[in-house]
Amino acid sequence: MNEENWSPARLIPISGIRGAEEQERRATSALLAVLTAVREFGREILKPLGAPTGKVEAFCEVPFELDGGRKVRVDGVVRVTRGKRTWTILVEVKTGKSELERDQVEAYLDVAKQEGFDGLLTISNRLARVHGYHPVTVDGRRYRNVGLYHISWSRILAVALRVNDHIGVEDPDQDWILSELIRYLQYDGSGVRSFDGMGGDWNPLRTGLREGTLRRGDEIAEGVAFRWQQLLQHISLSLAARLGGDVHPVMSRKESADPGLQTSALSRQLVEDGSLSGAIAIPNAIAPIEVNADVKSALVSVSVTVQAPLQGRSRARLSWLLRQLRDAPDALRVDIAFERTRFTTSGVLNDLRNDTKSVLQATDRLPRAFILVQTRRVGMRPTTGAGSFAGDTANLLDEFYREVVQGLKAWTPPAPKLAEEKPEADELPPAPESQPEAAAAGS
Repeated sequence: MNEENWSPARLIPISGIRGAEEQERRATSALLAVLTAVREFGREILKPLGAPTGKVEAFCEVPFELDGGRKVRVDGVVRVTRGKRTWTILVEVKTGKSELERDQVEAYLDVAKQEGFDGLLTISNRLARVHGYHPVTVDGRRYRNVGLYHISWSRILAVALRVNDHIGVEDPDQDWILSELIRYLQYDGSGVRSFDGMGGDWNPLRTGLREGTLRRGDEIAEGVAFRWQQLLQHISLSLAARLGGDVHPVMSRKESADPGLQTSALSRQLVEDGSLSGAIAIPNAIAPIEVNADVKSALVSVSVTVQAPLQGRSRARLSWLLRQLRDAPDALRVDIAFERTRFTTSGVLNDLRNDTKSVLQATDRLPRAFILVQTRRVGMRPTTGAGSFAGDTANLLDEFYREVVQGLKAWTPPAPKLAEEKPEADELPPAPESQPEAAAAGS
């Protein structure tokens, strides 16, 4: 009997998906069912939304009627019960290229407000510029008491992978259920898409930079700046799934509250010098990884700043760093910043391993920080994968973290040493016996 062509039975079948509507229904049902079945996964998804720990129930295609007779059918409802407390949230799902619409979002918010529910969760392939910020603008005063949340499918998949690979699922049956959801979400026909590149504004922007026609306020600069923010989110989610921690782009408090501020700043940066910049924070890493992309020259640099030891001479401080870079690439650049001056020096790691004097002899100041930089020419295709700007940038950051950052440890001062105790007076050693004089010895 030949079993090579036998297809294993699946909890969530991937065959028979016909069109966007079927994609959405199947993805909604699969996700909500696993939220109720796998406790660890449900907790990781629902806790950031304000849900208590308790019994999780989920329902699909739930009808409601608003005051005035308008009928609304929501994709899903999730209810968590703990003791006498009940937490309920509505769920709106989009797959593929379908976008969230303001009218539909506000209709669901009206239902949540009328029924006294805790909020609305929207799920789509839209990567928010910052986690927790909703991509649809609604009437803030009208819905100020109703929670509005958004999660991308990429984030849901990243959470599922993190739970599966790092947090762990205690029950083996639940572990298998979660693995079935992961397999389904990774299937192309599921309608779940990851970051798909720099968008249609990428090539016109490069042309504008090359010809000098790009001006502040141009929509194509805003579009590429927005895609850059999404790319950093995509890279962060990918690292979070593999590292098991909360990896996220670095933003100021003002930018976190209004990511449009960062988009505008990046747009101006593109127009003025043709570059994009950002940083990604990784739990317990020595410092955030900074990313700078020169779109004009197709060069991307990633860097990390390491604070120098506060003790020792210049060569000792540099040697402390070099010992941690034994496996780092030879072409890594090391910039050195010195105390109480803006003066810096720079050298390539391979040269510094053989000669530490050359980068230190230009000043008598002590090093205060080392900036490790790796630069690479990247592809400029607007899509993803090898040879694309997004794909090559993601690969460079991955490589830099693996070969340089993850092995770095911050300097810690040595523990203070107690002074050696002096013996007490009564513990003094006895005086040596006097020796007879030489003359007496000869008599």
